[in-house]
Amino acid sequence: MQRKIWMTATAVLALAACNQKPAEQPADTTADNRPVEEVAPPETTPAALPAQDFANRLAASDAFEIASSQLAADRAPTPSIKAFARKMVDAHTASTDRLKKDVATLTPTITPDPALSADQQQKLDALRQLTGTAFEQAYIADQVAAHEAALGVVRAYAENGSEPVLKRFATDAVKMVSDHLDEVRRLATPAPATAP
Repeated sequence: MQRKIWMTATAVLALAACNQKPAEQPADTTADNRPVEEVAPPETTPAALPAQDFANRLAASDAFEIASSQLAADRAPTPSIKAFARKMVDAHTASTDRLKKDVATLTPTITPDPALSADQQQKLDALRQLTGTAFEQAYIADQVAAHEAALGVVRAYAENGSEPVLKRFATDAVKMVSDHLDEVRRLATPAPATAP
C-alpha cells in the first residue's frame, strides 16, 4: 500500500514538472534564445479585394485625397504643404479619370463608387474644424495614413488581383502611391536645425 502511494506521488510530481516552462528561458526570448523583437514575421501580401470592391476602395481613396487636399491648398500656411496638396489634387483626379476609363472596358462593367468610408468622412469633418499648425499636422497625419492604406490595397491587387486591366492599374499605382507616401513622410519629419 505504501509503495502504491509512493508511485502515485512520483507520477503526479513528474506530470507537474512536464507542464512547467524552463526557468532559464526569459519570457521575451524565443526557443533559441533570440530576443522576440529580432524575429520578424514572414512577409505576406494580403488577399486582393474583388474587382468591384477594389475599384470602390480606390475611388473613395482618391475622393478623400482630393477633398482633404483641396482644403489644404486653401488653408495650409506652409508653402511646401500647399504645393503638396495641389499635387495630390492633380494626381488623384488623374487617377480617378484613369480608373473610370479602365473599368469602362470591362464586361460586366464596373462603376467605381467614390463614397467615403465613415473613417474618411470623420477625418475630413475634423480637418474642416482646424486651422494653422493644427490643421497642417492633422492633414499630414491623414495623408500618411491614407497613403499607407492605399499602398496596401494596390500592392495586394497588383500581386493577387483577378482582373488583368485592374492589375495593370494597380501595378502602376504602386509607384505613384509609394512616391506620395515618401513625400508626405518627408513633410512630416521636421528639417534638422541649422547652426547660426
